[in-house]
Amino acid sequence: MRTTLVLLIAANLLPSALAQAAPAKPNIVFILSDDQGYEDAGFMGSREIRTPNLDKLAGAGTVLKSFYVQPVCSPTRAALMSGRYAVRTGVYNVVRPHAKWGLPLAERTLADALGEAGYETAICGKWHLGEFEAAYRPTQRGFDHQYGHWFGALDYFTHIRDGELDWHRDDELCRDEGYSTALVAQEACRRIREKSADKPLFLYVPFNAVHSPHQVPKEYEQPFTDLSGVRRTYAGMVAAMDEGIGQIVAALKDKGILDNTLIVFSSDNGGPAPGKVTSNRPLRAGKGTIYEGGIRVCAFAHWPGHIPIGKAVNEPLHMVDWYPTLVALAGGSLQQKLPLDGRDIWPVLTEGAKSPHPSLFLPGMQPQTAALRMGDWKLLNNAGKLELYNLAEDIGEAHDLSADQPEKVKQLRAEMDQWLSAAVSSGAPAAAAKKKSARKKNS
Repeated sequence: MRTTLVLLIAANLLPSALAQAAPAKPNIVFILSDDQGYEDAGFMGSREIRTPNLDKLAGAGTVLKSFYVQPVCSPTRAALMSGRYAVRTGVYNVVRPHAKWGLPLAERTLADALGEAGYETAICGKWHLGEFEAAYRPTQRGFDHQYGHWFGALDYFTHIRDGELDWHRDDELCRDEGYSTALVAQEACRRIREKSADKPLFLYVPFNAVHSPHQVPKEYEQPFTDLSGVRRTYAGMVAAMDEGIGQIVAALKDKGILDNTLIVFSSDNGGPAPGKVTSNRPLRAGKGTIYEGGIRVCAFAHWPGHIPIGKAVNEPLHMVDWYPTLVALAGGSLQQKLPLDGRDIWPVLTEGAKSPHPSLFLPGMQPQTAALRMGDWKLLNNAGKLELYNLAEDIGEAHDLSADQPEKVKQLRAEMDQWLSAAVSSGAPAAAAKKKSARKKNS
């Protein structure tokens, strides 16, 4: 009788003990906005643009104050999907519609890795990493489900770019009608409702909002009476995206999986036309540059009970870091043929650890354009022109200290040059052909 009682007690305790030792794999929802300004969210201090749903998530999570990406769309997506810098993948610039290149097929994608770890994988939104052959499309790059558009800069209402319909479901043409931001959010909610009962979900939601063309239903502009022109339309676009994000959170809650879902939010690059369309204050410049305003973006991570609430991380981190972090969190394998540049940042997010990067390499839009951040120091190589800034004292990069700090320039440049010496050519055929022609001419 006593033995039976002990066995019954052990049987009742065992599930709890196992749950503590090996918690269930989290669902992962990764939300990417497009061309959003550094300051253009309430949680980043905006007084002009209200983002209640983003603010609630950020307030219940940890804001990443020094989170870096690439200067434009496709390279940031390549960094997330591969965990590797542009100097490795050749994706320095935007992959244009029908261009005969994309994220190299040799790259193991984040969706591949999470799928191998037992995840159901879905993308709702903008791909922008190649589509000229079927092998480059999302359903051939690890995603079980695809919905949205392959290119960028499409009309928000007609889904047409340059006279061509760009709206797809599972990489086949789809003629759904409606405002694209709303459609992306609705499909993300559907994927949550219909997720496999026996698999965790990796849901990648790269909105086309708030990229140009600047279009939004008029009701979203109405609250922003203090703004005018394209800035007001842009603010309405941010509000429409924020509403969609609120719907995604509600769907997670209704499904009963919000508490076991890691939500990550980031913009893909700094805001374009700062001061006119977007606000990157207090940072310098914007999209397309390697100044802070081009590559440092609004971002946060949210998972109550796992990621601290109401905290801010000032350690320099990069989009490439999410690949190893998420795969490790999912219990997946990081053993692969191609080396990763990203590092696991979970201890930074949860334990207050330092950045795993002694220095952070920040590639630009050409193979020999880059920046390097080491502590508070940042060196820029803009087509051979060197600039040095101390970000702790000069976050706006107004005072070039390269002439005053030659030893610091030498130190940072030596490390930068190690990266640049191994840089591959651009994957864009035109750029590669031009470089080949130049070599032939000079030989």
